[in-house]
Amino acid sequence: MGNSEGRSDFEWVYSDQPHTQRRKEMLAKYPAIKALMRPDPHIKWTVLGMVLVQLLASWLVRGLSWRWLLFWAYAFGGCINHSLTLAIHDISHNTAFGTNFASRNRWFAVFANLPIGVPYATSFKKYHVDHHRYLGGDGLDVDIPSNFEGWFFCTPARKLLWLVLQPFFYSLRPLCVNPKAVTRMEMLNTLVQLAVDMTIFALWGIKPIVYLLASSFLGLGLHPISGHFVAEHYMFTKGHETYSYYGPLNWITFNVGYHMEHHDFPSIPGCYLPLVRKIAPEYYDHLPQHHSWVKVLWDFVFEDSLGPYSRVKRKYKLAEDRL
Repeated sequence: MGNSEGRSDFEWVYSDQPHTQRRKEMLAKYPAIKALMRPDPHIKWTVLGMVLVQLLASWLVRGLSWRWLLFWAYAFGGCINHSLTLAIHDISHNTAFGTNFASRNRWFAVFANLPIGVPYATSFKKYHVDHHRYLGGDGLDVDIPSNFEGWFFCTPARKLLWLVLQPFFYSLRPLCVNPKAVTRMEMLNTLVQLAVDMTIFALWGIKPIVYLLASSFLGLGLHPISGHFVAEHYMFTKGHETYSYYGPLNWITFNVGYHMEHHDFPSIPGCYLPLVRKIAPEYYDHLPQHHSWVKVLWDFVFEDSLGPYSRVKRKYKLAEDRL
C-alpha cells in the first residue's frame, strides 16, 4: 500500500449491498429459514459460565508475578473476553431473550460486559445497527477504517502495529467518524461497569483489574481469534465484501465466522447459522471463504495488496438518517 502495488483508496462501488436482495430470494425459496429467527436457548447459560469463570480467574491471579499474569491474560483471558465481545454481538440482535424483550437483552449484554473491564456493550449496539443497515456506508459504517488508518498503516510493520492497536481503533473510531449523543443506557452501562471494577479492586487489589483489562486488550489485538476482524469484510477477492470462515474457532466465538450468513439474516442467532448454509448451500459454497484466521492475519500483514484501505465503500442516499 505504500508502493505501486498497494491501494491508495477504498474500493468505491455504486451498487447496493448484496445481502438485502439475497435475503429476499432465499426466504422466497426456503421459507423454513424463518423458523430459525428465534432466541438461542443456550447463550444465557454459556455467557453466565464465562463471566463466572473469568471472575474466578481474576481472583486466582492475585498472587501471580506480572509476567505470568500477562501470559494467562493472553492465553486464557484473551480467549474468554474476546468470546464475550462476540456474545455481546449476538445479543445485540436480541438473540438471548427475543425481540419482544429488548430491555432484557440490553441488560444481559451489560452483564456479559463485566469481565471486559470497560463499558462497551451498549455503545456497540448503537453503532452495530448502522453496520448492517449501511454496510460500507461512508461516514455511517464505523467498522470501516478511517482515511488516516488507510494512509498510514501501509507497510508490514505498521499493519502489524495496527492489528495490535485494534481495540483502540474500534473504540475511538466511532467518535471521529460518526459521533452520536450519549444515551441513558450507555451511562447506566458505565456506572455498572465502574461499580464492579471498583468492587474487584477494593476486595482483591490491582492485579485482577490489570488481568481483566489485559485480557481485553491482548485478546482483541494480535490474537488468533482477532483474525475475524479482518476476515469478515476486507477485500481478499475483488468484488466480494463479506466472507465466511467455517473452521473450528467458530466453536468458541458463537459462530461469528458464518459472517455471510449473519449479514443475510442478522436476526438468526449464531447457533443456527450453520443450518442456514445447510438449507441453502448453493448460496454459499461457491463464494470465496477463509479457512484460517491466523493465515488471514499473516496475509494482511505481508501482502502488499491488503491493508486498511482494502474495504468496499459506498454512499447511501439516506446518509442523513443516522439511527
